[in-house]
Amino acid sequence: MKIKAFAILVFLLAVNAVSAQQSTFDKWPAIKEFHEVISQTFHPAESGDLGPVKARSQELVDKSAALLKTNIPAEYRTNAILVNSERLQLRTKALHKLVVAKGSDAEITKLITEVHNIFHEIVGLCSEEKK
Repeated sequence: MKIKAFAILVFLLAVNAVSAQQSTFDKWPAIKEFHEVISQTFHPAESGDLGPVKARSQELVDKSAALLKTNIPAEYRTNAILVNSERLQLRTKALHKLVVAKGSDAEITKLITEVHNIFHEIVGLCSEEKK
């Protein structure tokens, strides 16, 4: 019985997290656009397929720049989110530069993982701002 209650609790927490992310994406279209590209580049990289990140590294730069250029919803316009958005932009630029310079697969994988983690920090901060 305890396992069933625990499973239900985990499910409800997961649904809440997805709901919060969806709300963030609805309110801030630029973060949704970045998510589309990062998910299509990072997840293949996790499996060793760096083709998508190598082909779309400039797009990651462009989408990260758009985060700061578009109208950030007032509730997300916090110092922490702005600082992490700038960090994201700098790291996507570094990733693109590494791809262009034909850096090693290990270096590219490390950097796309860092970019992915920063993105999730931003989304997490957006969820915290709504509390």
